[in-house]
Formats: sequence, structure tokens, C-alpha cells
Amino acid sequence: MEKEKIIYDKAIRDKIPEIIEATGKRATVEVADKQTFNRYLEEKLGEELEEYLKEGHIEELADLVEVIYGLLELNGVTIEEFEAIRIKKAEVRGGFSKRLVLKEVSDREV
Repeated sequence: MEKEKIIYDKAIRDKIPEIIEATGKRATVEVADKQTFNRYLEEKLGEELEEYLKEGHIEELADLVEVIYGLLELNGVTIEEFEAIRIKKAEVRGGFSKRLVLKEVSDREV
């Protein structure tokens, strides 16, 4: 009888291999170089966003943030540095608390 094998080829969280092994299965993993892993994380970001848009669960937003934190770490940016960038941008452009939706922009009448 042939063993069941599922191919994933995607970025995973650090503890996933141990979780898989605990179920009695074997996980085959590799450590990617920085550039390759950056690409995998970008793909993971899209995957997690799709899951959030499909399911709408807050847990999916947590997964999105975790991938963002992974991208930051990989690119040498601390969470504190990132937060400072976010705050500065919010000070200049605002946040989303007013729930504004831009419908149209037109020339002003003179």
C-alpha cells in the first residue's frame, strides 16, 4: 500500500513540523535562503488575506499580522520601527476610525 503524501511547498510557522510529527506523520522541511523565504512569506500573506476575506474571523487577521512580523524580521525591521512608521503615516494621512469611503473626485467650480 502506498503512503499518502501531500505536497505543500509553502512557508509554515516554526512549530508546525513538531505538531505534524506529534500526529504520527513525517514532515519534510527545508530552510530557505532570505530571498526565497521572503517570496514564500509574500505568498503566505496573500493566502492569509484570502482566508480572512472568505471567513472573516479575527484569528485570520492574527495570522496576517504574524506573516507581516515575519517579513519585518526577515528584512531587519523591528516591530517598534514599523509601529513608528505606521504612527507617522497615521498622523499625516489619518487612520480609518471615521469609516470614510471616497466616492468621487472632481474639479472645483471656480
